[in-house]
Amino acid sequence: MTIATESLRMPRHVAIILDGNGRWAKKRGMPRNYGHVEGAKTVELICEEAYKMGINHLTVYAFSTENWNRPADEVEALMRLLRNYMKTCLKTAAKNKMCVRVIGDKSRLAADIRDRIAELEAATKDNTGLKFQIALNYGGRDEIVRVMKKLGDEIKGGSIKTEDISEEWINNHLDTAGLPEPDLLIRTCGEQRLSNFLLWQLAYTEFYFTDVLWPDFSRDELIKAVVAFNQRERRYGLVTD
Repeated sequence: MTIATESLRMPRHVAIILDGNGRWAKKRGMPRNYGHVEGAKTVELICEEAYKMGINHLTVYAFSTENWNRPADEVEALMRLLRNYMKTCLKTAAKNKMCVRVIGDKSRLAADIRDRIAELEAATKDNTGLKFQIALNYGGRDEIVRVMKKLGDEIKGGSIKTEDISEEWINNHLDTAGLPEPDLLIRTCGEQRLSNFLLWQLAYTEFYFTDVLWPDFSRDELIKAVVAFNQRERRYGLVTD
């Protein structure tokens, strides 16, 4: 059954932890990598549906700093999928006027992947549709450490004094600089933890957890999350532009 969205107040920024690809594949007797491929298709679907619904910013947790600890063959398969996804995303972005940005420490990614990321970001930077952020080799603690290193360098160089350090300064040096903080965080697959995702940015975010595995996440599941968001008594931040 299709759920109407006209009466819903839309969060302007939704963050999603994409969980359950491996379990989805295992349930079907398939290798984990098959689940990641299907999960990538779901990302495309949700990008399109989110923007149609009136969500302006979408950030997804695609590959964490901890994911390097997975079996080598799975990491290698994820990198292959990432290479292919960069091409697909370029076409999708052109079609939907989507502005794409990759957050995280890109230095550990292979040179060809970094090149594709740069190409994707440059090609879509002026697009006026959905602002889509992909977190790759991202960790909330790692991000904060990187910001503190920048701060140390600037204090040492004399460009900032300790009394000038503020939340605004930190916000402007995070990977998400220029973006509104997420109004809603969705995590699929029944897990109820942040897993080192956007630790600074989620300070006042509403959380929504669902047992649905990511490849099965649909427009109606997204709407259910927004309905739950509408039922919260939100005292911080704006939910409309």
